[in-house]
Amino acid sequence: MAFNINAFANPKRFMWLSGLLLPWTIGITILCTAAGLYFALFDSPTDYQQGETVRIMYIHVPAASMSMVIYVSMAIASAMGLIWKHPLSDLAAKCMSPIGAAFTFLALFTGSFWGKPMWGTWWVWDARLTAELLLLFLYLGHMALLNAFDDPARGNKSAGILCLVGVINIPIIKFSVDWWNTLHQPASIVKSGGPAIHPDMLLPLALMFFAFTGYFTLVLFIRMRGEIIASKVRALRLRQVHG
Repeated sequence: MAFNINAFANPKRFMWLSGLLLPWTIGITILCTAAGLYFALFDSPTDYQQGETVRIMYIHVPAASMSMVIYVSMAIASAMGLIWKHPLSDLAAKCMSPIGAAFTFLALFTGSFWGKPMWGTWWVWDARLTAELLLLFLYLGHMALLNAFDDPARGNKSAGILCLVGVINIPIIKFSVDWWNTLHQPASIVKSGGPAIHPDMLLPLALMFFAFTGYFTLVLFIRMRGEIIASKVRALRLRQVHG
């Protein structure tokens, strides 16, 4: 098992595979973004209660979903780094962290703009909002720990442990609207019995989710490739110094 994982996570193989997938990722991301924005802004109906304000949903909901998806992906990478000690897993977690933080901030920012006309205030200490804010702090804490030690291995280990402990916050975000009486609306897409949302609204939501997923994948590939190239440059310079 360990052999298979190490073979799959080989930096040279990653550089080859990511280079092969980058053009496709760029194309899919651009197409989904363009189509998603078109359907969200021009072809989806207004809400009978929220009016045009409902269009914030097409950014807010996919961003909030991505904030959780990325954190779970980061936790998986951190676990692989802690168990199998593979540097590419730690590198993936390191590169995911700022992207996840950006999506979490976007979710909180757009949620405030959506909440103002709906709730009459920019912010309430709602269970889901508070848990999402905590998720942002977890991302920031992860990034801080990565740079808190002179030894990168200690930073990766400490950040990985924090990431794994913080996973408990993900189900709280997801199910808080079911567990407690909150102002935040209950789930309307991923629920038993199927989505409780009009297909004309579901289409742009799905397209924007794929667009954000493509953007995450694209930036992750670019960041990881940049880190791998930088490490090779550092290794060459060290060889020249000691040679």
